[in-house]
Amino acid sequence: MTDSNNSREWASEAYAILKKRQAEQKEAEQKEAEQKEAEQKEAFSDTSKLEDTSLTFKNDNEVELGEFDDDFTWSAMVLAAQGKKINQISVDEIDWLTKLRRGLEETRKGFVTELLDKLGDDPLTPESLDDLETLLIRADVGIDSTDKVITSLRNKLNEEVVGGEEGIKFLKEELRLIIDKPIKNSGKNLLVPEQGKLNVWLLVGVNGVGKTTTLGKLAYLSSRSNYKTLIAAADTFRAAAVEQLKVWGQRSNVDVISNQSKNADPAAVVFDAINSAKKRNCDLLLVDTAGRLQTKSNLMDELSKIKKIIDKKVPDAIVESLLVLDASQGQNGLKQAKSFAKSANLSGAIITKLDGTSRGGVSLAVSSEVNLPIRFIGAGEGIKDLRPFNSFEFVEALLADR
Repeated sequence: MTDSNNSREWASEAYAILKKRQAEQKEAEQKEAEQKEAEQKEAFSDTSKLEDTSLTFKNDNEVELGEFDDDFTWSAMVLAAQGKKINQISVDEIDWLTKLRRGLEETRKGFVTELLDKLGDDPLTPESLDDLETLLIRADVGIDSTDKVITSLRNKLNEEVVGGEEGIKFLKEELRLIIDKPIKNSGKNLLVPEQGKLNVWLLVGVNGVGKTTTLGKLAYLSSRSNYKTLIAAADTFRAAAVEQLKVWGQRSNVDVISNQSKNADPAAVVFDAINSAKKRNCDLLLVDTAGRLQTKSNLMDELSKIKKIIDKKVPDAIVESLLVLDASQGQNGLKQAKSFAKSANLSGAIITKLDGTSRGGVSLAVSSEVNLPIRFIGAGEGIKDLRPFNSFEFVEALLADR
């Protein structure tokens, strides 16, 4: 981050603006609630007028401004470093960055803190690079990513004396290059539904990685971004998945297309969902797929059937196959990514459960060794705790102690 805006005064001014804005918002919401209550009393005899979807799950949608502390200051600085002006900062953004920083704390403890203690302000040495190599591998960054970072640092060290601060800055740049490469190669810096066509996003992955929950959070994010969204509950082999999605659909105000029959054909559910999406002129159809069948070939066959249905029904649809990975699984997650990449024609990855794990470095391994662009990351249990991936924010959070 740049030094020009790196001041507590700048963050303090941003905090004051947000505090005032939130107070004004609360006042406006109170007036709206009072007006609605008066209207409901007046229309009490007509029960159809009593439906109130705007206040449903209100606690999901509201984020309170926390204390003016180090978390706020750091989050504000990250936003400022990306060119945000003081009056452009939102409480949502601050809240997310705070959660991301805290979520990566375990990874940071196992890697960054020890690294910084070793480096201090002294110039880098071959020995300190050996230590860094060990720490990167321990954080599940992966062999390929670690080799790239260490090789770049060794080359730089051969050319000039590199101080501790400069070494950290260079390390950040190298980590961002690794993560950004597959994103740039994909031609889409940010994955959003393309307008004018039906976008179909298939969520794939093994059971237990948070696939269904992630789809629910994506539905919320899409709906909040004003995309007309629909959910297809095609994981028909796990009964709880359909019920889970219905709950998430209610929380997101997004309809769910499902089949209540036991072991219903997933492709048939997708068929019905596509028909419904076309009738409603939807922008995005989110498809939950099975995470485990009797054999791996069965699983891939099922995904193939779903894709054939999509190709036949909406040949011009924009299809994305997004692999959901649990960061806490580390190298096992990387193996899953490699396996699915061979068979499922993946176009991106979603990394979940970054909070509370020391293996957040697996994100770099997925980028480097599987060449998958990371599209979204999750750091928390709340409905808002899934966001589009931003390499700058991720690396700054990973190295937040410096």
